[in-house]
Amino acid sequence: MSEDILNNNYVYWMEAKEGSNSDIVISSRVRLARNLNNLPFPHLLNEEKGLHTINTIKNAWEKSPRENLKDMTLFTFNQLTNLDRQILVEKHLISPNHAASNTAYNGLLVNEQGSLAIMINEEDHLRIQCFLPGLQLSEALNCAQTVDDALEENLRLAFDENMGFLTSCPTNTGTGMRASVMIHLPAFVITGQINYLYQNVSQLGMTVRGLYGEGTEAIGNMFQLSNQVTLGQTEEDIRSKLDSIAGQIVQQERMLREKLSNEMRYQLEDRIGRAYGILTNARVITSNEAITLLSDVRLGVDIGILKGINAFALNELLVAIRPAHLQKKAGREMESFERDVKRAEVIKEKLLREKRQGEDQDV
Repeated sequence: MSEDILNNNYVYWMEAKEGSNSDIVISSRVRLARNLNNLPFPHLLNEEKGLHTINTIKNAWEKSPRENLKDMTLFTFNQLTNLDRQILVEKHLISPNHAASNTAYNGLLVNEQGSLAIMINEEDHLRIQCFLPGLQLSEALNCAQTVDDALEENLRLAFDENMGFLTSCPTNTGTGMRASVMIHLPAFVITGQINYLYQNVSQLGMTVRGLYGEGTEAIGNMFQLSNQVTLGQTEEDIRSKLDSIAGQIVQQERMLREKLSNEMRYQLEDRIGRAYGILTNARVITSNEAITLLSDVRLGVDIGILKGINAFALNELLVAIRPAHLQKKAGREMESFERDVKRAEVIKEKLLREKRQGEDQDV
């Protein structure tokens, strides 16, 4: 991994792209869970077998002629500090559970852009992840399948002709695929429709989770929509269904935003203006409050109430204001209050700079 991925706020899924519903869908991800044949699942590995596992994967990666694999770098977690591992969590490249490990056989293969990442010995031996901005599930699936095929040329994977790919958690058995979209739904929340969304999505075999996936809370009106079932479906079935449901949710969110704009314009402008005012004047701000207010600012940008702020800057702030990134920027560990002060500084500087640049372009 280029050291840049630990030292800056950027990952490729932050990029805002026209025509990919990026005003509502922040990013798309496809993850494929794979395990090596005749080796214990990661939670049963001892050091000897763990090292054998990661070395087998490393050899397969090094042998592959594929360019997308050649551009990746391997880091083992015993080489990374707790802070560095937390930075990778905040960029959505590894899970919180994976970050808790610091062994020589837990690791990450990742490219410089952060668009392709392979967790090693998390819940499964391999978790291949492709991230793209906006609603691009088909492209993300193609990326993940290409990497899967390349690694399989040099690996013997745990596969059953009836069950499909064997995984540590039975709910992933089959394709081993989890597809998800990170989606911004402030109008669903403001209008009180979000609970209906939870219910309807569940009935369709999908699930809605918080910003950092399973077991995390929904903050800033950010949600992860993903499939629940992998067995008995093809990868394309899962992709197509999630694409369709995400598209319907996008349409509903747009309709609700329009309704709010028409029926509650003054209240909406007041809410967005207050959020922007607090973020550009606060001296101390917590992470949750900042993400909540940034959601309102994002809504204001998307519906044209706030001008001159780039969506990419808001995506970047989602990562830049998290605890590990603030401490990395400061070059030292910081107490909670210190982080709250630094967070307020970072947000104010970024938003005011964006505003000035937007005004300069309009001149």
